[in-house]
Amino acid sequence: MKLATFNINNINRRLPNLLDWLRVRRPDVVCLQELKATDRQFPRTAIAEAGYGAAFVGQSAWNGVAILARGAEPVVTETTLPGDPDDQQARYIEAAVNGVVIACLYAPNGNPQPGPKYDYKLRWMERLHAHAAGLRASKLPIVLAGDYNIVPEARDIYVTTSYRDNALVQPAARAAYRALLEQGWTDALRKLYPDEPALYTFWDYMRNRWERNAGLRLDHFLLSKNLVRKLKGGAVDREVRGREGASDHAPVWIELDL
Repeated sequence: MKLATFNINNINRRLPNLLDWLRVRRPDVVCLQELKATDRQFPRTAIAEAGYGAAFVGQSAWNGVAILARGAEPVVTETTLPGDPDDQQARYIEAAVNGVVIACLYAPNGNPQPGPKYDYKLRWMERLHAHAAGLRASKLPIVLAGDYNIVPEARDIYVTTSYRDNALVQPAARAAYRALLEQGWTDALRKLYPDEPALYTFWDYMRNRWERNAGLRLDHFLLSKNLVRKLKGGAVDREVRGREGASDHAPVWIELDL
């Protein structure tokens, strides 16, 4: 099974790029974030014609998440992250695909910090930690995939001071990500490339950051223990970021021998 995560940054605007990438890479499961489309605006016909079933939670202007499955329909188990019934932001969807539970998440950015947006980010991560504990206890094969909006370590960002006050690199945010690893989840990309410093998945549009390879690693796969030994490969499709009209994120994928 080839699984991918891709912050598409407006699915309708990037649809030609997405469809071309699906045709070339043919991933079995794709987690999409930042759809920036309501459910009615989701391009379900084009996705279906590309050979994919889709489950999605849309939202106008911002947010929105989706799970695509090649030749199958995802069996949805959650459409919100449990723990706050008042949270209206479309940031989480969970579904079973071919015996694997896939969680697609788009964690809050948290800027500016300090402030209410950063507080929301940390509360959201606490909810994710609690829900992940329940998922892990189920003993099912589980993947937590998506844009975590956290740079886990100093080596996961280019050398700079411009992000010093950014929510993505703050100690509390990094501690929230580390708490998931300590719970028993495995960072798939780091498992595959333990010594690679520049596993960047995001390059801001500003200040020629793509051209300078001034990137950050924000998009992650966390695997349940029973999937780690099945991890066979993975990479960042960097070239997709360099195309005309590209998202500011590149797709990331892994392969599991199931």
